[in-house]
Amino acid sequence: MAERVVRGLVVLALVVDAVIHLRLAPQMQLAAPGGIGGGWLFRIQAVVALLAAVYLLWKGSRLAYLVAAVVLISVFGAVMTYAFVDLPAIGPIPPMYDPLWYPEKTLSAVVEGAGALLALVGLWLTSRQVRDVPRG
Repeated sequence: MAERVVRGLVVLALVVDAVIHLRLAPQMQLAAPGGIGGGWLFRIQAVVALLAAVYLLWKGSRLAYLVAAVVLISVFGAVMTYAFVDLPAIGPIPPMYDPLWYPEKTLSAVVEGAGALLALVGLWLTSRQVRDVPRG
């Protein structure tokens, strides 16, 4: 029962994250309108988050929780890094320093952080289920 609740919350976190990134993508593309800008990175991240959500919803396995955790931790790390560190352009990726905390960014950071923690809880719960299965 607890695992299903955690799975639903992690899936919800991934979907909310994807929706926010899709909504912000056009604004983030302004830094590099003709190239690989933040907009394309946001769109790619949204697709990856949605794929992770579908996979977790479908399987609910340790691997699915691990994928969800990696996606959410990486995007949480990115939002925190770009909020506090002014990184220069990295190859074709433009600098995306954004120290302002507007509602969508704040919501995405909270959802990503909480979702990552819940994905780790789900990973632990599914590990316990495997250990608790009687061998015979």
